[in-house]
Amino acid sequence: MDSTPATPTQPEYLPHQQRVVTEKAELEEKLGKLRTFFNGSTYAEMADSQSGRDEQDRLQEQADIMDRYISILRDRIAAF
Repeated sequence: MDSTPATPTQPEYLPHQQRVVTEKAELEEKLGKLRTFFNGSTYAEMADSQSGRDEQDRLQEQADIMDRYISILRDRIAAF
């Protein structure tokens, strides 16, 4: 009997499924960068003007939508 512990393996995906997995990973990376930007001085300085505050609102909306999109991709991957 083999006493080697089982190691989790990454499932093999069909090409179209792999594209969804890759898309989710890329989107998570982009969202992470956007959230990092939110913590920076450039983002903070945008609050000094109405147009900057409007842009902050648009960027926050973009982040919210990206987060929702990631959630949808996660659900799709779980259904593979």
